[in-house]
Parts: sequence; C-alpha cells; structure tokens
Amino acid sequence: MNQIVGAVLEAGNIEVPTLAERFAVSEATIRRDLELLEEQRLVTRTRGGASTNAAFNDLPLNYKTAQDLPEKRRIAEHALTYLDGSRVIGMTGGTTVSEFARMLMGREQLSIVTNALNIATSLLANPALRVFVAGGEARASSQETVGPTAEAFLSDYNIDVAFLGVDGVAPDAGCTNYDPMGARVNRALQQRSRKTVVLADATKISKVALAPVCTMAEVDVLITDSRAPQAVVRQLRQQGCDVVCV
Repeated sequence: MNQIVGAVLEAGNIEVPTLAERFAVSEATIRRDLELLEEQRLVTRTRGGASTNAAFNDLPLNYKTAQDLPEKRRIAEHALTYLDGSRVIGMTGGTTVSEFARMLMGREQLSIVTNALNIATSLLANPALRVFVAGGEARASSQETVGPTAEAFLSDYNIDVAFLGVDGVAPDAGCTNYDPMGARVNRALQQRSRKTVVLADATKISKVALAPVCTMAEVDVLITDSRAPQAVVRQLRQQGCDVVCV
C-alpha cells in the first residue's frame, strides 16, 4: 500500500490496470487497497484509478518506518559523529531522524530542540537530556508541529547542529518536503543552526518534492547510503555539500 501511494504521488493520476500490472496483483486487490487509502485521505479514487488527495501532506510515519530500515540505521549511527562538542542540537521529524534520536538515550548534558512530538516523547525517557518542543498545529501524518507558532519558537534558539529529515534531495532543487508548512519549519531550524546535517536514504536522492527547505549550498553534510547514484552524488558535492555514503 505504501508503494501504491508512492506510485500515485509520482504520476499524479494513475489507472487501476497500471497499478495491478506494476505490483503483479489483481485489479480487485488494487481497488480494495485504494479504498483503504482513500479512507486515510492519502489518495482520491477516480473513475478507473486514483489521484493524490487534496489534503495530502505527507505519508504517515507508520507507512515509512519499515522502509529501508537497515540503511536508515546506518545513516543514524554515522550522524552521531557530528555530535562532538555540541551542547544544543535541533531535530525535525522523519523516520531516519527518529532512528538517530533513539541512539541518544545514553547521552548526557545535551539539549534537544525539536518540532517532532514523537521524538520529544521518546527522549523524555532519559532524564539527563533537556528537551524543548515547538508548539503549533500538530500533523497526524508526520507527528510534527508546523505553522507560525512553531517557526517563531525555533527562531528563539541558537543551535549547534541541526539534523534534518527531508523528502527529496536534488542538486538543483536542494532539499524539499511534501508539506509546505513543514518545509518552512525545517528551514527555520536550519537557519538557526551553525551546522546543518541532512539525513536522507538513497530513495530520496534525485527526488524533488513540492516545497523547498534549503539549497545544497546551505547543507554542510548530507548522509545517505551506498545505493545513491554516484553521478548525482558528484553533482551534490559540486554544490558545496559534503556527501557521506554509508
């Protein structure tokens, strides 16, 4: 079902027979899956197919969590090397950043500024961490707060390193998100940080989502995995960004 949503997003509008052939299942199965996805407001059923739902902001975390998990964990583990000397870090939401957050449970004397409610809640299990959470409109899909309140909150902090999760990374378009409001919050966090580290598995490379977050020149480090196309990696490096493939 996650791949169906991805196919609909990629095409904008796609027919049932096309989906059935792509995923080697019956058209009846596709129709049942589309019905469930429409109930979750992820797609809109059309005559003979489906299109992106007008209310779509982002895929729910439960759809993303199991995808590319080994790669995401390698990326998260490597991201720990950028904590040295940091006292205040910022984190957006996203599954890879959530994996990174889980690895902070043994840390001390660290302050975390985030708009991700799930990350903030999980980090509270470690009393040695200070957690600052942005308010605002809570997105059910990403479990992040967005909007002017969240942006204003983040603008009050000086952050050593920001760890960003994004939906797309491309040489010309830079880092992008599906949700324009979420993209603005991510940018607010990036602008308050001395160093920006983007965590994005190879499925995000070359992808361009709806709303811009920042240019690649504004990213200090991009951590991705070894599946990333090397030609694109070279183009990203030419933009002034250090790219690490793990």
